[in-house]
Amino acid sequence: MQHSLPIPSRMAPLALMLAVAVVPAWSSLSAQPTAVPQPPSPVLASLDAHRVIPVPSNVSAAASPPFVFSSGTRIVVDGPADLLQTGEWFARILRKSAGFPLPVQRMARASATSGNVILLRVDTGAFADATGTARNEGYTLEISADTVHITGRTTAGVFYGASTLRQLLPWGIEAEHSAYRLYASLSVPAGRIVDAPRFTWRGSMLDVARHFFTVDEVKQHIDLMALYKLNRLHLHLADDQGWRIAIASWPRLTKVGGSTEVGGAPSGFYTKADYAEIVRYAAARHIMVVPEIDMPGHTNAAIAAYPRLGCSRPTPSIFGDGTQPAGVYTGIRVGWSALCPDKAITWRFVNDVVREIAAMTPGPYFHIGGDEVEVLNHAQYTRFVERAQHIVRKHGKTMIGWEEVGKAKLRAGSIAQLWRSDTALLAVKQGNQLIMSPGPRTYLDMKYTATTEVGLKWAGFIELRTAYDWDPATHSAGLSEPSILGVEAPLWSETISNLNAAQYLLVPRLPALAEVAWSPQAQRNWDGFRTRIAAHAPRWRLLGINFFASPQVEWN
Repeated sequence: MQHSLPIPSRMAPLALMLAVAVVPAWSSLSAQPTAVPQPPSPVLASLDAHRVIPVPSNVSAAASPPFVFSSGTRIVVDGPADLLQTGEWFARILRKSAGFPLPVQRMARASATSGNVILLRVDTGAFADATGTARNEGYTLEISADTVHITGRTTAGVFYGASTLRQLLPWGIEAEHSAYRLYASLSVPAGRIVDAPRFTWRGSMLDVARHFFTVDEVKQHIDLMALYKLNRLHLHLADDQGWRIAIASWPRLTKVGGSTEVGGAPSGFYTKADYAEIVRYAAARHIMVVPEIDMPGHTNAAIAAYPRLGCSRPTPSIFGDGTQPAGVYTGIRVGWSALCPDKAITWRFVNDVVREIAAMTPGPYFHIGGDEVEVLNHAQYTRFVERAQHIVRKHGKTMIGWEEVGKAKLRAGSIAQLWRSDTALLAVKQGNQLIMSPGPRTYLDMKYTATTEVGLKWAGFIELRTAYDWDPATHSAGLSEPSILGVEAPLWSETISNLNAAQYLLVPRLPALAEVAWSPQAQRNWDGFRTRIAAHAPRWRLLGINFFASPQVEWN
């Protein structure tokens, strides 16, 4: 499928005045009302009137004065070295809009921890009565007239607490211009939040293979994830239409396989330095990069570069005029390509690719894809998955695969990713956990409605409430919460050629799914969510984020 209309490339970040709401020029996509200049939203009268997403586990307002930011406000950190990074991240947000210096100091160098201080502290004894994710990623946020105190068992927990504090502040703090001094004060109401995530895995998958996204575009996506406490960036790095990561031992993968994309336009790939920068940027926001090289199917870009990897001749160029290397594919049909499982060169290739990417990836996971393989029989497929799983393990990683990998014998700890539910229980019956990505709820490349200009519809239309109003633990018969590692929202890019279009499909559904993954089921309800999400639109405008103004929400 080709695009139904051209979508402009993403605008460069703008130096925005605080009082200006941004309306994208591509209003035919965003369908947003014309904005009028207005001052920042008023400070919340009480903490229990918050608009935080994901909704916290426990919020208690206090009948005492708010914490008021001033030129003397300091950020003091008490914990490991990387806690300074969290302090600087938060300080940079406020420096540009409020114009405060906000020095970040270690506890040992701070003269005191009283007197208009934001204290970030790692306390390894925190959440001692909790287990698993709640124990390691939970936080406590306590706000009084003179101190904001954020405590977590780990640096990640403190970061999530700082992310909550960011959302408690007026949306005007996202501005690029130091104009807050024009207004009376910047404050946050007194109270206490105790919060922890429901699931370990809170992911967003970005398909950079069908259409390529630059390093800067991926960073902007990471920033969106960080705003809503998502912690896994699943990069779909290779498919029939493109190979997007440099492999030194197989250089034609990017030279040929990375030369084009869906529709036939010239494309690109990540050097090893590019990939390292994405990993670094994500890690600074407590997001783990999970690389995926789809195999044995969805592999035409590799076969076009090295035809011996296939069992038959590569597909001819759709152009037929010599303008593209023989065998490249720029359509969107699936299921017809596969690595040849009976050739020694295939296994040398798989070993080299896994080895090089594993060495660049500090996280413990390697995703092998494994879906939609229509040209291998059952025995060939299961043998391939089991041998690939062994190679992934040999290079120090845990294998993840789309749910079809459950047809093979899985190692203890290997993970399957549910997307259509018909084979996912095969992995659960072997004692393995699932990442929940059911197409009709989480596939954010699906259109919102029949009139959405981009996206597909094979899994159905997914309006905001459809993405939000479900429980992963009761989604499929035979599943229970212990068998669920978490939730991930895939964004396939067959119809998405730039970040503007991607954000239009992601927002507001990605924040909705972030709440599904983070918040206790008992704390979630649609009416509460639709009220809270409405207050995020001005923040998105200042951040330059394109979004779909769902008619299910009365937007601010």
